[in-house]
Amino acid sequence: MQKPKSVSELISGTSKALRDLRTRLDARSELLIKVRSSLPARLIDHVVSAGLQDGCLTLGTISPAWAARLRYVKSNLQVQLNTDHALGVSAVKIKVVNPTAPR
Repeated sequence: MQKPKSVSELISGTSKALRDLRTRLDARSELLIKVRSSLPARLIDHVVSAGLQDGCLTLGTISPAWAARLRYVKSNLQVQLNTDHALGVSAVKIKVVNPTAPR
C-alpha cells in the first residue's frame, strides 16, 4: 500500500492544473502582503483576502464595520499600491467574506 501524500506534495506535483493553481495561490498571497503593508495598522488584521483582475482590486474583510472603514482609505490605498508596487489598480471593491469559509 502506498503512503498517502500531503496536500502540499500534491499541489507541488507534476499536474499542470495543480501547478497553475499553486501559482495563482502564491500570487494572491503576495498581493495580500502588499495590500496589508500599504494599510494603516488598525486595518491590517481585518483584510483576509485580496485579488486583482483587469485592474480591479477586490478586498475581503470580516465584517461590514471593517468594510466601511476600508472604504474610507481605498483611494489612498489605490495610490499607494500603484506608487509603491506598480500594480495598475484602477478600482477597489470591498466585500464582506466569511473568514472560516474556503476562499
